[in-house]
Amino acid sequence: MLECPTVKVQKLSADARMPEMAHRGDSGFDLFASETVQLKPGERKLVSTGLKMEMPEGLEAQVRPKSGLAINHGISVLNTPGTIDSCYRGEVKVIMVNFSEKEFLVEKGSKIAQAVFAKVECPILEEAKELNETKRSAGGFGSTGLK
Repeated sequence: MLECPTVKVQKLSADARMPEMAHRGDSGFDLFASETVQLKPGERKLVSTGLKMEMPEGLEAQVRPKSGLAINHGISVLNTPGTIDSCYRGEVKVIMVNFSEKEFLVEKGSKIAQAVFAKVECPILEEAKELNETKRSAGGFGSTGLK
């Protein structure tokens, strides 16, 4: 059976909404706005969730856009995925952006993003004078073509 870590969530007001999974098996928990915010075309704003989280060390929360907001309204999340570190204890806020040509009203209590929890690896970084060559080597952006 899958062992799940415990994440403590503190509501900063009585009407703040706890993160929710819409369906069993979803990877993300919906995050909800705790305030009403107007987003003009091209504008970005920090939107409050009214929540704080405490995660065990070795876990992070990644804040990601909602696909329905993106395709239906041109609304997304900047700094995607945003990272909430296990040592952070401040309010969880979402950087929302309006890529559409119309104003968009983020209503209090509406879904604004999703949080996906992921394990964090702890590598040891070692300075090196040389790195092993690979077939790809330094081939970067677009080096494999589109077809």
